[in-house]
Amino acid sequence: MARSLTHHAKRFLIVLLLAIPAFAQKDFLTDSEIEQVRQVQEPVARIRLYLLFGKQRLDQVQSLLVKERPGRSGEIRQLLQDYTSIVDAIDTISDDALVRKSDVTIAPTVIADGEKKFLDQLQKLQTSTPHDLAMYDFELKEALAATGDSLDLAKQDLTTRGQNINLKVEEDKKKVATVNAQERQGAKDPGADKAEAAAQAAADDAARPARQAPTLYRPGEKPDDTK
Repeated sequence: MARSLTHHAKRFLIVLLLAIPAFAQKDFLTDSEIEQVRQVQEPVARIRLYLLFGKQRLDQVQSLLVKERPGRSGEIRQLLQDYTSIVDAIDTISDDALVRKSDVTIAPTVIADGEKKFLDQLQKLQTSTPHDLAMYDFELKEALAATGDSLDLAKQDLTTRGQNINLKVEEDKKKVATVNAQERQGAKDPGADKAEAAAQAAADDAARPARQAPTLYRPGEKPDDTK
């Protein structure tokens, strides 16, 4: 079920940019849900909140499948897209907590308990083959893949996962710092063009999706405030 490596690389970049307000595009959540997220600072509590949002999206999909009506396919497609973004946000919260060395010892169990039920719902939807499945088949497969990837992450050793994430974040910071320094000096070494192109490609890849993970901080809050 693993998605492309670019998805995982994008999530590392999301962790790196979490504190930047301009990155806080969160249209896959309602205004009420956004406010709920901002009121909850503890990572595992936030994960539970996102799991609730994910369950609500899938319950809405099931309700729509009960009766045929105009526009149903489009609504299901949108709900599945939102669900996938929610699952990705859950993984981002976990990664960010590990970067900041927050205690998320019980997070893998919490995530697995919730997402196993999600996976079962999605698989039942796929095997039921509704007549309009072709209209949202891609979104359904993405939702299944996102859930499978998230469950795989939940099985990883937290210490090892945290070390890998921190190494990746530090590497990305150094790459960005190198490119910025070269631009300020107005002189680039022979490999600078490649480094700059790689940094730009990573930024473009992160910016491409229309739906991105929400900021984990309140307005004006700094990363160190939650430690």
